[in-house]
Amino acid sequence: MNASSASLPLAELLTHAAAAVQAVRAGRSLDDALAACPPAARPGTQALAFHALRWLGGATAVRAQLVPKAPPPALDALLLTALALLWPEGPGSSPPYAEHTLVDQAVAAAKARGGFVNAVLRRFLREREALLAAIAADPAARFNHPRWWIERLQRDWPAQWQQVLDTDQRRAPMTLRVNARRSTAEAYVARLAEAGLAARALAGTQAVVLAQPVPVTQLPGFAEGEVSVQDAAAQRAAPLLIAAGLRPGARVLDACAAPGGKTAHLLELADLDVLALDSHAQRLARVHDTLQRLRLNARTLAADAGDPSAWWDGQAFDAILLDAPCSASGVVRRHPDVRWLRRASDITALARTQARLLDALWPTLVCGGRLLYCTCSVFKAEGQGQIDAFLQRHADAVPASEPPSPGHLLPLPDNGDGFFYSLLHKT
Repeated sequence: MNASSASLPLAELLTHAAAAVQAVRAGRSLDDALAACPPAARPGTQALAFHALRWLGGATAVRAQLVPKAPPPALDALLLTALALLWPEGPGSSPPYAEHTLVDQAVAAAKARGGFVNAVLRRFLREREALLAAIAADPAARFNHPRWWIERLQRDWPAQWQQVLDTDQRRAPMTLRVNARRSTAEAYVARLAEAGLAARALAGTQAVVLAQPVPVTQLPGFAEGEVSVQDAAAQRAAPLLIAAGLRPGARVLDACAAPGGKTAHLLELADLDVLALDSHAQRLARVHDTLQRLRLNARTLAADAGDPSAWWDGQAFDAILLDAPCSASGVVRRHPDVRWLRRASDITALARTQARLLDALWPTLVCGGRLLYCTCSVFKAEGQGQIDAFLQRHADAVPASEPPSPGHLLPLPDNGDGFFYSLLHKT
């Protein structure tokens, strides 16, 4: 929370955070909800909303015990936000605010219904152990994810599902990608140390992990394009595709390019002729901004990658990067609203979109070329299951043996985000 947010009354931040939680429960993304928040209050509101969404499953179950008939949506969101902020996170941890402060400020935020909020929250504090015991058998309350999500993880990852869910509750580290044209990860760590920022380099990569997140304006050389923010798992895409032996000037398609991190990484590592494609013109503007800051060049085009007849010039690509639309189930630490926005039916619909994109792009790849398929998902239907089905449909597609694909990367405590990678060779 920055200084301007810290100077605002907690009641005001709670009001904004509750509005954001209410928006997510109504199906809007947290990013959209925060965009409507006054700029001075946005960092503090985001911190509170992140916390509330991480513990929303338990807070919802307890609220149902305390108030069986749900109050109006705005008041319910305030109650859920306050309950989540009072939630015991585990051994040795404590809520982010003193209990009496939180209750008093929640009452102030409730205004006309303050007496009701006061009674509910104080009853929770009195009966907390009994209430937590009463909801202990509810998986959505225990793991703070929808039941269908938990069940899918249990099927896909019977040995790791609980670790994945527990990791989703942690705050994600801030990871940087050092521009390989400008410096090395080790040299940039030393530069951060000079600026009073502790960090470590990940061996053999351009990735640097900060000990504590900071605004990008505090990063030396950020504005000059020396470094970008990108998770370590996402940084595996460009090296995988380039390790396949792309010649200088090779034609490369980044099929779903926005916001441009992987596009830029490709160009930082090699001199390539890159076409950055995205179906959303507004999101494509972020690719322009990223490339401009990094002083890199690529052709950009707003078009549906799944309809090559509308944009392809008929000249085959040497390599294709397909970072396909997905559930984002591997980046829940960074986007805690995702778990509450997704529905079980979304996975089937997304898998159809992924299959459509794969089938449409495969003919645009030169014989002997490589296509790297990736998603930031932990669900096998969007990863290995998708690729297994694709290989059945296309006899000229085989998994590349060199470099080998990492497959599913799970978001476990010492790992980066959850991702899936499969590098395919066109025979």
